[in-house]
Amino acid sequence: MGVLSNKIDREDLKPGDHIYSWRQAYIYGHHGIYIGDGKVIHFTRGTGREIGTGTVFDRLIFSSSPAHSSDNPCPKCGDHSRLDGDGVIISCIDCFLDGGNLYLFEYGVSPALFLAKVRGGTSTLALSDPPEDVLHRANFLLQNGFGGYHVFKKNCEDFAIYCKTGLLVNTSISVGSSGQAASLLAAVSAVVSSPLRFLTTSFGGLAAVGYGIYCVNRVVSDIGIRRDVVKLPVESIVAYTSLDGVTATVNTAIE
Repeated sequence: MGVLSNKIDREDLKPGDHIYSWRQAYIYGHHGIYIGDGKVIHFTRGTGREIGTGTVFDRLIFSSSPAHSSDNPCPKCGDHSRLDGDGVIISCIDCFLDGGNLYLFEYGVSPALFLAKVRGGTSTLALSDPPEDVLHRANFLLQNGFGGYHVFKKNCEDFAIYCKTGLLVNTSISVGSSGQAASLLAAVSAVVSSPLRFLTTSFGGLAAVGYGIYCVNRVVSDIGIRRDVVKLPVESIVAYTSLDGVTATVNTAIE
């Protein structure tokens, strides 16, 4: 994959791939697991949640999949993408992309390549598990759910990363495994929270300090090196339903 783009052709996809497509003028990406035969399993925010719940970002993202009316269903996957509540769904790749381009999320990248990809939510330092494990997790969660959607704690990228790695964040005080959420918080931190910004008054100096803080925060937030994660078999997730993204009840067995 290239530094500037992770775009991939459909014919190059393999079952178990973590794919994504940018939404709303590249504001955020929607992520899922390709399972073959032109189908994608993904976690989406339902259209029926009451307006005003969650964060301001949650209120901007009503659903990550197009809704089809009952009298005009998708000819490939029916009306699977219509949700009254948050949930894991299966849909055709056309409904998943919703007119956008197709990109492949990269695993096991080097720190240099990770930082070269300035936009979060495109790669991780973590290694992927074998495709059969990825598909097992995705299909299990399709049947049993992944709880409520939260843009910072448990979103579609968190879902896809868990399917690929089996890793879950086990604290309630930090952002989930999502790289795009972590990069957003890293950018805010770089702008407003560092005392180092007072060490220089030049625009170039401020930019260098801010970018350095942004890069450091992105790396330490990556699922591949952070310490607040645990690897759990998907069957041990008894309840993963709280909006803060933390497992409410899990077995302590480790894969």
